[in-house]
Amino acid sequence: MIQVNQVEIAEKEILAEMQYHPADTQEEAMSMAAEALVIGELFKQRAKDLGIEVLDDTAQGSEDDFIEILIEREVARPKADEQACKQYFEQNPERFKTSPIVEARHILLAAAPDDDLERVNAKRMSEQLIQQLQEGDDFSQLARQYSSCPSKETDGNLGQLSKGQTVPEFERQLFTAEEGLMKYPVETRYGFHVVSVDHKIDGKPLPYEAVKDKIAEYLEEKVHRKAVSQYIQALANEADIKGFDFVDTGSPLLQ
Repeated sequence: MIQVNQVEIAEKEILAEMQYHPADTQEEAMSMAAEALVIGELFKQRAKDLGIEVLDDTAQGSEDDFIEILIEREVARPKADEQACKQYFEQNPERFKTSPIVEARHILLAAAPDDDLERVNAKRMSEQLIQQLQEGDDFSQLARQYSSCPSKETDGNLGQLSKGQTVPEFERQLFTAEEGLMKYPVETRYGFHVVSVDHKIDGKPLPYEAVKDKIAEYLEEKVHRKAVSQYIQALANEADIKGFDFVDTGSPLLQ
């Protein structure tokens, strides 16, 4: 049993909350759920002390409303100054570029994620196709013959791709590859891809004026999240909490 200033948090509440806190172990999920409920109770009690209306039996949306009001009243929202924004811009040049563009073709050997045998066969076939291409076979012809992607009708051509247009596991390898035929197949949830990178255009640096507002927003939100975390820790330090060893670990309530 957990108590927050003599208010009980029952085990059944923790078990119900666990569904919102996926974790590697049941113990970890239970701990995260308990922490979230403790924080929620701390917020409720502080809001009531300040005269902010709190509906005890309500939807999550209404709870979020009073939490937002409480944080807005109790936690200062900082403003990032010009010096801090410029310093962040200068220290992180790779973050402020236009998206690179890649022109590529592929041959998809389709295989369901849960079919091990199909994936083994798809990988073997994709490796064989790479070998054939290295020996001089025509990419367009092989794409039309073997690819499971609709792009086979255009010789496997994917056109110009920028970041965010393909699945992450494909994108990670595509944008780090050199121009030419990739030596190894790319594995994704769809199967194995034989990929030819035909052309790459690197991202170009953006001017400070174009990104300064986003930098300020990012820095302000980062500091604000830290301030909210410290505020929660202060509430916990002042409260009488029994049955739970409260440690600030970045509760999902702050996400």
